[in-house]
Amino acid sequence: MELPKFLLADNTDFPDAIFIVHTEYPRFIINLENDEVEWMEEFSKEDEADLMDETESLVEAATAFYDREVSRYDQ
Repeated sequence: MELPKFLLADNTDFPDAIFIVHTEYPRFIINLENDEVEWMEEFSKEDEADLMDETESLVEAATAFYDREVSRYDQ
């Protein structure tokens, strides 16, 4: 099965939260309510340094995905 790079998710146990799931490496879930990121990968100390550099662009891409999806609902 081929998955899209990002998925929009919600859960009634977290009524104010909007989650974006990044399905490619490095996989993560971001809660747009508070910008908290939960990584779904294990990283070595060496990987963590590279990941910190990449995190900002991944979060920006996730936010752009959300904005695009919401704009499509308004049409």
